[in-house]
Amino acid sequence: SFPGRAPRSTMRPTVKSSKREERKAAMIPSIVDLSVAVHDGHCRWAIERVLARSYEAGDTHQATQMTMSFHSFTHMDSPKHFDRDGFTTTEITPEMTVGPAAVIDLPGESNRAITAADMDASGADVYPDDIAILRTKWDQQRSVKELNFWTNAPYLEADACRWLYDKGIKAIAYDFPQDYCIRDYATGARMPEWEENTSHIELLLKGVIMFEYLCNMGAIQSKRPLFVGLPIKVEGSDGAPARCVVFDQEQPAPVKQTLRAAS
Repeated sequence: SFPGRAPRSTMRPTVKSSKREERKAAMIPSIVDLSVAVHDGHCRWAIERVLARSYEAGDTHQATQMTMSFHSFTHMDSPKHFDRDGFTTTEITPEMTVGPAAVIDLPGESNRAITAADMDASGADVYPDDIAILRTKWDQQRSVKELNFWTNAPYLEADACRWLYDKGIKAIAYDFPQDYCIRDYATGARMPEWEENTSHIELLLKGVIMFEYLCNMGAIQSKRPLFVGLPIKVEGSDGAPARCVVFDQEQPAPVKQTLRAAS
């Protein structure tokens, strides 16, 4: 500090709150993290994490290396995942995975088949180019770390997928293992047939980008938040780990355009 000058902290009164600060706070929406943390000891996925550099080894810095499936924990699928000729992560841009979302509340009972009738009953307004957030709050009933999260989950019927596709959504996010056959992948009991992967066939192969195994959707307050799904930028892949959040502030519904008849 300069001689004869009061410390900065005493030069002006501290204002705890002001109308300007309150307005600014009101303009900044809360952010809800929907991502499952990558962790060791998962019942379904093995990861290998090693320290390539460490302080204990006398290195000047620490650096972690990790090996894991791109389809574990919260991640994004590209069509290449189920189509030999499908497009890959290289062709997926942020415009395809970020945007206004429609939160669709669905039954979260154990082993419940979710149908198109359930989609209708949700009362959700879903518009073309929306990102559909399918919320069952299944993660509040079972832990994603435990096998019964996978073996007893609700799941989508084909007509529910077609209902979503017909709405014109560009991407979708789930908080439950959405295909019935995922339980067989989880237990290793058998390898499901290709056609059993209902949502992948009815949505992903038709160009709807999928975000799987999200959590914490119960914390979303808005019916139309801004969804941000950002996979790591890997070229030519069938999928990628992703961090998914919502900016929890109502997004405007698109303005309906009236087509005028030619005179």
